[in-house]
Order: sequence, then C-alpha cells, then structure tokens
Amino acid sequence: MIFAAIGLATLQIASFSRLRAVFPNGMTIADVPVAGLSRQTAAQRLLETYNIPVELQYNKNTIHLDPSVVGFELDLESMLAAADLERTRVPFWVGFWDYLWGRSAEGANIPLRSSFSEARLRIYLSEDLAARYDVPPTAPIPVAGSVDFQAGELGTELDVDRSILPIENALFSTHQRVVSLPLSRTLPPRPSLGNLEILMKQTVDLAEFDGLLGVYMLDLQTNDEIHFAYQQGVEYSVNPDVAFTTASIIKIPILISTYRRINEVPDTETENLIEKTIIESGNEAADWLMQRVIDPNRAPLIVTEDLQAIGLENTFLAGHFYLGAPVLDLFNTPANSRTDITTTPDVYNQTTSSDMGMLLADLYQCAKSGGGALTAVFPGEITQTECAAMISYLTQNKMPSLLEAGIPEGTRIAHKHGWVTNNGIINLIGDAGLIYTSGGDYVLVIFMYHPDQLIWDTSSALVGHLSRAVYNYFNLPTTP
Repeated sequence: MIFAAIGLATLQIASFSRLRAVFPNGMTIADVPVAGLSRQTAAQRLLETYNIPVELQYNKNTIHLDPSVVGFELDLESMLAAADLERTRVPFWVGFWDYLWGRSAEGANIPLRSSFSEARLRIYLSEDLAARYDVPPTAPIPVAGSVDFQAGELGTELDVDRSILPIENALFSTHQRVVSLPLSRTLPPRPSLGNLEILMKQTVDLAEFDGLLGVYMLDLQTNDEIHFAYQQGVEYSVNPDVAFTTASIIKIPILISTYRRINEVPDTETENLIEKTIIESGNEAADWLMQRVIDPNRAPLIVTEDLQAIGLENTFLAGHFYLGAPVLDLFNTPANSRTDITTTPDVYNQTTSSDMGMLLADLYQCAKSGGGALTAVFPGEITQTECAAMISYLTQNKMPSLLEAGIPEGTRIAHKHGWVTNNGIINLIGDAGLIYTSGGDYVLVIFMYHPDQLIWDTSSALVGHLSRAVYNYFNLPTTP
C-alpha cells in the first residue's frame, strides 16, 4: 500500500508538473485565451490574432490594413513574462495540494502591451487612402446663354484626424477590427472670377448692347475684383477707368461728407434732409443739406476734397444741383483726360466705376469693423456707428429695377442709382451698391452710356441680368 501510495503520488506530481508547464485554465493574454498552451504556442496565437488586418470601410470600398504598415508591434516578452509570473505565483506544493483536492484558481488576464506609429498611420491615411479614394468636388460652370451656373457637386474627403482613434482601438482589439472611416463633404469651389467676367461680357453681347459699359465688382471677403470697360466686344482692360457722369450716385459722397461734420446723431432737420436726399433722391434736399452742414458756398468743393483725401482722384462734385448753379471749379482727372474713349461726362460731377466701388468698400469696412480708409483718414470724425447709419439710409433707397432686379426679394442691398437725360432722352444709367448675401457680401457698380439713347426697359434689364450673374456666382447651386 505504501508503494502504491508513493506511485500514485508520483503520478499526480508528474501530472501537476505538466499542468504547471502550460498556462492555467481561464488565463488570457491581451484578451486571447491561452489556457493549456505553452509559452511558444501562446506567443504564436497572439501574433496570429493581432496580425489579422484591420478592415477599413470608405463608403462602399473595403480596405485591409496590415498592422505592420503602421508599425504595430506586440510586446510579447513583457506579456509572456507577466503570464509566467502569474502562472507560478502560487508555490508548487500549495498548488499541488489544491490540485489534489480539485481546487483551481481562476486564471488572470494579462493586459495588452503594444505600440504603433501614429505618424506612419497619418501618412498611410493621407498619402495612400485619401489620395486614392477621396473624390474632389466639381465646380459649377456657367450655363451658356444665361446668367445661371450649372450646379457643382459635393466632394468626399477622409477626415484623417478623426480616423486615428477608431483605427487605434481596432488595432488593440481582438474582435472589433472593422472601422467605418469618418468622411466629410467638401463644397465645390467657386469658378474663377475670370469665368464670371466672361459670363458678364457674354451677357452684354447676347443683349446686343452697343453702348459703353463700366463694371466694378469687389468680393468683400477676399478683396478679389472684376474691373472692366466694354463696348461691342472691345475690352478696355489695360485702363478700365472711364469717366462717367455720377448723377444721383454722387449723393453717396455727399452723405459721407455730411456725417464727417456732425455728431453721431443728426438733428431733426438734418435727418429730414438726409432722408430726402438718399431715400427720395431729392436734388434740392441735397443742396440744402450741403449748405446747412458742410458749407454755405463751397460745399461741393469740400465734398471733392474729402474724396481726394481718401485717394479717389477721378470723382468730384463741382457745383450744386439747382438749375443755373455755377461751376465752382474745373477738374481734370486721369479718367476724363484720356483721348481713346469718352462718355462726354458732366463738368459738374464725375466718377468711375472703381472709384465708387472702393468708396462703398470703405464704407462697408468702417461699418463692419471700424477700419478702412474713412476712419484712417478722418480719425474721430467718422465712426463705425455713423458708417452703419449711412448704410442703413442706403438700404432704404428702393428701386425694383437695375441692381435690385437681379437679386432675390428680401436680399439686403445698400445702393444709390441715377441716370442722365437730355431733352427726355436717357444717355447714362448707373447703380452702385453693397449686396449682402449668405454666400458672401460684395460691391457691384455698373454704369451704362450711349451717345444716342439708352432704352430704359432693355438697358435696365441688362443691369438686372448682370446683377443676377454676380449674385449667382456668390450663391452657387450644389448637387449632393
């Protein structure tokens, strides 16, 4: 019996020793079951599990990411050493006694110890996946024969920053190894301003307008501009500054000079004259306003001096509006001195499309941020609040034709329009405005001149079409 007991004990010890040589029941390393496995076999199973490619889903495309591409490595020695310590934590004879009595401790879970290169993952996502699968947006293009644009298409772009964490989690997981990549939609770029300029000129050609057109457009977000003079296919692009009679548009400079000389809030009489000058476009009111606020005699010349101070060398006011008012001075400007083209501008008031456009841009910047030429040249005399008030007056100048005809109803526009008639015949039409849209704010100034006659219906409609082309450019349609 003693020999039998010794033999049985020897067999049990041998059996327990074999169990001690492998990992115990219930043990996992990095969430991989290793019960009953040797050290070498466990290492092989860990490598097989964590070297399975991570499945990346980009829309309907499936990409398999080999973990080694992003430098993923398991710290096998560290994890196996921790497992060995756990396996031998209980002394041999204590473990043997538990074994004899059928008692076995639950195996521990050794946490994952690994690393990967985020820099290599970013390079892979940017230079491999994004370069291969991103879809760039398609820019809208002008529709031939109209002022509309064909809708552009949204693009698709991989969000690299938001992709890092879910891929990292997948690399460190034994079962969640599928990642739906985060994507963003990219808006179509605007066509170039050159395309818009071509569209505007084509619109003029389609209207068969044989007079002279002066256009200035300024993108108030980027300061990019379009500036041209155009007549029957001839472009005056080298020098597009052509002198036009300013007509009632000169009341914008009058308004600015008025506010330079008053406190922020005008008195009742001055406010009444401003309303009649800007909203009702009254000439008498403009004269009375200048005489009351600026100077009884030299007011037109002072308005001109203010314009020259901010660098507008082609714009002037040489006399009052009343019939028979004397010309207080003769002004020779770069625009009215040119010999290649003329609109026979009025000696009383003249401007160019760019001068009036830049003046409106200065007014916009002043109202928006308190910056721009007006506050720089006239510090303390023109304030941000006053500029906002001036724009408010210009928004009340309602004119359903010209620039307003080209924008949707309810779109905010601050503008002043005007025209010149000789014996009942219109020779010049102009409109200068700030247009506020969800797609961006911009300045648009258009002057039209014809030595014989401008037919109101067709001429004003052309201004409306050009205004619509610019509005469409800033508010482009998009196809998902």
